[in-house]
Amino acid sequence: MSKRDDLIAKYAADLKDKCGVNPDMDLLTKVTVGLGPSIYNADAATVSGSDEKELATVKNNFLVKKLGLKDSADLDKAIDSVIETYGRSNRNKYRAVIYYLLTKHFKKESVYK
Repeated sequence: MSKRDDLIAKYAADLKDKCGVNPDMDLLTKVTVGLGPSIYNADAATVSGSDEKELATVKNNFLVKKLGLKDSADLDKAIDSVIETYGRSNRNKYRAVIYYLLTKHFKKESVYK
């Protein structure tokens, strides 16, 4: 198994165990591949749920630019909801898991087809 496959398996386990979500492995793989080499960098691979700057990056670079959503308070609410689902006290919130949950939340799976 490749290092990327190992990470995808880890993300799938987080989705099941911490978020109570049975992941669509095809979509999870595409979201992970879309993150490129950042998944191998410990700092870039995770999202700090309490860092406003980090959350703004998720909103602007992923929700607005990648998914094509309009900037609004709904985006902030969705990010907050996903962080809550993942567990605020959970130290390692993987970017791929957050992006997967946001993609599902906004029903934007078509971006990855």
